[in-house]
Amino acid sequence: MGCYLRPGYLRPRGLEDAVAAMADGSYTVLAGGTDFYPARAGGLGGRPPESKVLDITALEGLRGIAEEGDSLRIGALTTWSDLLHAPLPPYFAALKLAAREVGGVQIQNAGTLCGNLCNASPAADGVPPLLALDAEVELASQAGARRLALDDFILGNRQTAKRPDELVTALHIPKLSARARSTFLKLGARKYLVISIVMAALLIDLDDKGNVSKARVAVGSCAARALRLPAVEAALEGRPFDEDLLPRIGDEQLDPLTPIDDIRGTADYRREAAVALLRRGVEALLSQEAA
Repeated sequence: MGCYLRPGYLRPRGLEDAVAAMADGSYTVLAGGTDFYPARAGGLGGRPPESKVLDITALEGLRGIAEEGDSLRIGALTTWSDLLHAPLPPYFAALKLAAREVGGVQIQNAGTLCGNLCNASPAADGVPPLLALDAEVELASQAGARRLALDDFILGNRQTAKRPDELVTALHIPKLSARARSTFLKLGARKYLVISIVMAALLIDLDDKGNVSKARVAVGSCAARALRLPAVEAALEGRPFDEDLLPRIGDEQLDPLTPIDDIRGTADYRREAAVALLRRGVEALLSQEAA
């Protein structure tokens, strides 16, 4: 089954045991711990946390990136550093750029992609690139396994569709053509180690005539969760991949976003910044094509 190092703490060595433990819905899952421990700062000095802890770090098969049919599977224990060092296709560039923004190197070495999603922060760096990659979340329970589109998995600020008896086991990223590429941009009060004011991920794929056959655009920190922008995607698709795309992106296409005024910026500023980041993103992708 695993080992109890103290009451309320379980470190199973098999997925079946982990799923069985999750069945009563009383466990909090511990993977990288980069959100778990800060949220309980000051509360672990000799005192147990407020819920039982399921430490999944001993589960074999939940770490690493592998091809699986027409997709790439990213295990739930895969860290940001694992991602950065993996030989991945060019369209993973946005996710790798976001990985470099997730705290410092120590955090990247410990924190996991799936933990970032389960935390469901509106400012989670990994979410916009994964939305642009059309990621699916794999969940396991005693009732079986299921997959959810990431857009259906994150419901709002700190809210997900994961049931209390379920464990996130992987992400699945559909394969794209060799012409696909992506980028990620983040605006913050300083260059590094900062919560974003606005962030944007863009992914495009081209047909054999150089037109945009597929566009996926997502913006974070401008709503209760990161969102895809279908109007922007529609404005880009079917068009020649050139600088004429830039004026096609405007404020009128940002309607799904609901930015707020806070200490980092006003709602109006966020909307203006979102348009600017999206246009810069297209420029960055055009530069990749030229290279």
